[in-house]
Amino acid sequence: MRLIEWAIVGALIFLPFATVNRIEVETQRKALLTELRYNAALDAAVDDAARMLTVNANQQRETQYESAKRVALNKDEAIAAFYRTLYASFGIADDPVAQGVLGRYIPAIAVIGYDGFYVYAEEEWTGADGNTERKPVWGAKKPYAYADSSGNSLSFTLDDFVLAYDADSRSWHEGLRADVRHQTNIALLKDAERFEQVRRSTIVRAIEDELAYRINKHNESVSRYGFSYTFTLPTISQEEWHNTVDDVGVLAFIQGIPMGGKFYNNYALGGSRVLKKPEIVGARKGSMKVYYRSTCDFTYPVEETFSSEKAAAQKGYMPLGCPDSPS
Repeated sequence: MRLIEWAIVGALIFLPFATVNRIEVETQRKALLTELRYNAALDAAVDDAARMLTVNANQQRETQYESAKRVALNKDEAIAAFYRTLYASFGIADDPVAQGVLGRYIPAIAVIGYDGFYVYAEEEWTGADGNTERKPVWGAKKPYAYADSSGNSLSFTLDDFVLAYDADSRSWHEGLRADVRHQTNIALLKDAERFEQVRRSTIVRAIEDELAYRINKHNESVSRYGFSYTFTLPTISQEEWHNTVDDVGVLAFIQGIPMGGKFYNNYALGGSRVLKKPEIVGARKGSMKVYYRSTCDFTYPVEETFSSEKAAAQKGYMPLGCPDSPS
């Protein structure tokens, strides 16, 4: 067989593989673009919900302890903002049927408050007319509760304020850890470092356990409608959890949306920023992307904003220090 014939045979053998590979690459490209669009939609919805948490809420109710984190929460306004932004991003703002379908992929939404949290998830009950009703509702407030082996109980908050029950004296005490430690025999209150570790782990575990329970109930509900996808609580990084226990905010999940040959699964955390550090600004300084604190007196064109310097650096921005203020 001549060389040209070998070349033709080789081309014929290679062509189907090249075509399949090109199709797979294009499919992956489309899936990636879709995933990025979904990520942006979820992030925007959670951020809008977090911003609305303290809007129009009656802050006069919280007067016992002056903490920037102790704020009244407008959960209904926050959840309305979440869905409003999400529907708009998915292009279904005027399509209630599509909205209902999308809702099936949202197993739970959590609102993290100062001294407890709430979960917005689907519940089922029998109405006055005897018919079964099913829709997302707010669950009861869950405290950040902890009990030690000696029978002492603590109710944590997003800072050092604590409600403690001393089993030895059978008495309740409330206030900052540094003050309450002198009023009780609770060992945990006398160790600031261990108190902080236990406080954070207790808050994280309480939220994780409740979300896992709610997502499991969601699985039972949607399986009746032919959903074969199993919803699970995703692994959330320690950094994300630390953000969660530092500020009131919103945590939302979207899972199981078919996307090519796989499913879309993601979560987003949005803080209300009632106690955030100064906002980090990403801007253009000529051809260079720079970031700096919003308190700096710069007038460069702003590209986007971030909640941390790390987030800005990950997007390719370089740090720019504030100019020294005049003496």
